[in-house]
Amino acid sequence: MSVLPYGAIGARAEQVGTVTGLPLPRYASLRSSQVNLREGPSKDHRATWIFQRAGLPVEITAEFETWRKIRDSEGSEGWVLNSLLSGRRTALVAPWKKGENIPLYSKASDNASLAAQLQSGVIGNIKKCDGTWCRVFGQGAGGESYDGYIRQQNLWGVYPNEVVD
Repeated sequence: MSVLPYGAIGARAEQVGTVTGLPLPRYASLRSSQVNLREGPSKDHRATWIFQRAGLPVEITAEFETWRKIRDSEGSEGWVLNSLLSGRRTALVAPWKKGENIPLYSKASDNASLAAQLQSGVIGNIKKCDGTWCRVFGQGAGGESYDGYIRQQNLWGVYPNEVVD
């Protein structure tokens, strides 16, 4: 299953999960720092990958009993136990711009003062998004904290035009 197309008014066409009744696809994050990605929805299926990054955003694309089919930012897909997922919204800063720094502003404006430069691949916690800008916060690799606004198009973990409160 792929991300569904956006309509002319910017709304995402949605299906709902047969287990939860929540929209599909939707974003979530990994609850644990060790999550097995499996070929199918049971522990009998072979693990094809082990995620080792709690908070990593993933896209839920299907549901089956206590299992969720997910996709990561690189397109890898598989099944994980629902208990290993969190509804906490996080996003990866421009993972497609490897090695680049992305500006984080003090306000939702390109003219605002710079709050930080975030390296591609950094995980940010989403406070809110208005469809164009997202307020994100977190800690950098050196332990320094950041909080500010980034253009929504520079995040993987929120849909274009999506509003997050």
